Amino acid sequence: MKYLKINIEENADAEKLKELLFQVKGVDSIEIIDDDNPESELKKAFNKTKEQFKKGDYETVVNDIFDILTKNNSKK
Repeated sequence: MKYLKINIEENADAEKLKELLFQVKGVDSIEIIDDDNPESELKKAFNKTKEQFKKGDYETVVNDIFDILTKNNSKK
């Protein structure tokens, strides 16, 4: 799976941007991540794990959690 990371300004309408991106052919899912609230990001990663484990996608689970943990440590 490939990912596209888009950084938006604080006052940007993320939901409207999400609606626009879903109209693009090939867009499977969109997740809005708030770097100011890393706990919610970690919670989302753990919530995704159940489905990923069912599919046998262990590498993505580990990478998601590792990225979150290293991102949080680099801010300190």
